Amino acid sequence: MNFKKFLSSVGIGSVKIDTVVERPHLIEGETLNGTIYFEGGDSDQEVEFIELQVVAQIDEYREDSDFQIIEKLITKQTLEFFGTVKSKGTVMQQFDIVPDERWILDNPKAKLLLRTIVHIQNGVDAQDEDEITYTPQ
Repeated sequence: MNFKKFLSSVGIGSVKIDTVVERPHLIEGETLNGTIYFEGGDSDQEVEFIELQVVAQIDEYREDSDFQIIEKLITKQTLEFFGTVKSKGTVMQQFDIVPDERWILDNPKAKLLLRTIVHIQNGVDAQDEDEITYTPQ
């Protein structure tokens, strides 16, 4: 294993991602769509697959819990990605997610997050997180 491959396997100089959502504030009936931008690091990176998660996150103190932030997975979508993100290169992947009634939050302190996880073969997975909103009609 050469030195650059070793560094990328521990996350140094590895691929970076940015998820851009076309409309982060959705109304019932609209589709969440956007583009994932991959920016290559110091070496080529083999992408195994992409995972998109919509998560409800509640940040509140509760006496019966050791954790202040609680997350609940609402939906998960896996995207296949064929190829490699070349060193210093840029690649784009588009996506669409259709919301459903699980996206409606009962707790006023809760927020919706779109979490993008890019699974890298023999490397550290890249991750991005964006807040979105969903309003029923």
